[in-house]
Amino acid sequence: MSLRIGAHVSLADTVADAAAIGADVVQVFVSDPQAWKVPPLADGEAEAFRTATAAAGLDVYVHAPYVINVASTNNRIRIPSRKLLQQVMARAGEIGARGVVVHGGHVTANDDPAKGFDNWRKAIDSLETDVPVLIENTAGGDHSMARRLERIEQLWAAVQQADGGSDVGFTLDTCHAWAGGIDLASAVADVRAITGRIDLVHANDSRDDAGSGADRHTNFGAGTIPPELLVGVVREAGAPVICETKGDVGTDIAWLRERL
Repeated sequence: MSLRIGAHVSLADTVADAAAIGADVVQVFVSDPQAWKVPPLADGEAEAFRTATAAAGLDVYVHAPYVINVASTNNRIRIPSRKLLQQVMARAGEIGARGVVVHGGHVTANDDPAKGFDNWRKAIDSLETDVPVLIENTAGGDHSMARRLERIEQLWAAVQQADGGSDVGFTLDTCHAWAGGIDLASAVADVRAITGRIDLVHANDSRDDAGSGADRHTNFGAGTIPPELLVGVVREAGAPVICETKGDVGTDIAWLRERL
């Protein structure tokens, strides 16, 4: 089976990092993942990046900052989140990214989850971009928008009502699904039954047990996810794969390729 498999790499050394680990698809941050601003690029920097990655045959995805929570009912979080997401989407377009991965976010225990879902609809409505948003399932939190299948279904129904909602895609993270209590044996079919699509896979083993709610990635074979389940998700999804494991990620890429 021929799939494009790669990893999260640095923006500054994308092509060199990809070559070093044998990646043909990459994921990058375009800003500090804990910051609220996307720094400016020097003149010609975006064009040089596009030229270099195209010459290397690399597909590029952007991961949005972790601080973004467009579902929040708190104006001081939601409004900056929407502004930051717009900045990230604009930068992703400049560098030729194929999509922007965004965590599903959460509300608080005192909130009606429906407000969070509708805030996602409003966020998609307000975006000006030709780059698709790829919503990612998350590992923990009882008030998360995309931890469990029933929440993903409610989120998806809301997003599809937005202008541009049909262009929104989905990123399936194996560690998040495992920790979030989703059965990996049927995860691809279950998610597709809701979304109709899986655009990207984050292939990661998990340090913690199924249903733990802990978002702690580890290398393939070093965690608690049975290897056959990891490989099964990747094979069935048939989407580009990003490994977000630590250390020698090239070994994980090779491990996965050998088993497909």
